[in-house]
Amino acid sequence: MLDYQYVDGTRLLSVIEALIFASPSPITWEKISEIIKENEEEIELDRDTIETAVIQLNTRYEENDLSFRIEHTGGGFTFVTRPRFYPWLSVYQHENAYRKLSQSAIEALAIVAYRQPITKPEVDSIRGVDSGYILRQLMEKMLIRVSGRSDTPGKPLLYKTTAHFLRHFGINNVSELPRPREIDEILKDDDMAEHRRLLLERQMELQDDEAREIFDSFIEEREMAEGETKGSEKDPDS
Repeated sequence: MLDYQYVDGTRLLSVIEALIFASPSPITWEKISEIIKENEEEIELDRDTIETAVIQLNTRYEENDLSFRIEHTGGGFTFVTRPRFYPWLSVYQHENAYRKLSQSAIEALAIVAYRQPITKPEVDSIRGVDSGYILRQLMEKMLIRVSGRSDTPGKPLLYKTTAHFLRHFGINNVSELPRPREIDEILKDDDMAEHRRLLLERQMELQDDEAREIFDSFIEEREMAEGETKGSEKDPDS
């Protein structure tokens, strides 16, 4: 079946590869089969056939020593970089992770991930501060969503993680998240010393940047206020 060729010579295997590559999010085997059947009714692909196609494609990538492969994550198939390229990508990825999510956002996201479904008052109680703004940020980034309302007084909204959250962390289910005890063991590992140092340094840089932004904003607002005051003093009608 996978050796099938269309009239123009295009191979079925290449079509499956193109669909996975072009999909902005992990694509399910059902969706791949549906798209192919719409174009060629006589072709019906089941899950085993598509998984076999993925194995063949990955074998080709490995034989050519390419930097990527196809994996099943986030409920579908998607392209990922191979683990051995981690040393070159790790610092870049950590820097971008901190640019995208503040420490407060990471903290709130972890609470939702491990305690979902959870209400805002419950998140506030665990963090000790109001989390409304942070939760809105996480929703804008499509990392969490509203999943309903709690039966508690006031019927507050319930929050859960999204499929995008799974893709972001490269997992298929929240059950694959490391447990708190596992995280502690990882962070105590000597091999993680450099990793922790990079994260802490980046966090301090971001905190400095945020402090400068707040200070610059304060100065700008004060100068504007002083300018308006001086303008009012010169106004003969005032």
